Amino acid sequence: MGWYVYIIQSEKDGVFYKGSSSDPLRRLEEHNAGMSHYTSGRMPWVLVYVEELPSKKEMLIRERKLKRGNSAYFSQLILSDKNILKTLTSD
Repeated sequence: MGWYVYIIQSEKDGVFYKGSSSDPLRRLEEHNAGMSHYTSGRMPWVLVYVEELPSKKEMLIRERKLKRGNSAYFSQLILSDKNILKTLTSD
């Protein structure tokens, strides 16, 4: 099982949301189905960043750090080599 942090962006207003999950693609579906109170008012969401971590503990620490970030930092991350989104979504 992998441990991931992810960033989704609202297509409605461009806001970023940061989270963690063992399955970021399933989690995106949940956000877009309105299953998260915080994100339900800003749907639809697009997955823009995924980073894999070696343990649940490191995932939670990384998520905390991401939650302190700003839009400029997220824009850099999205373009960085840490972003494994393409490998998760390619067939």
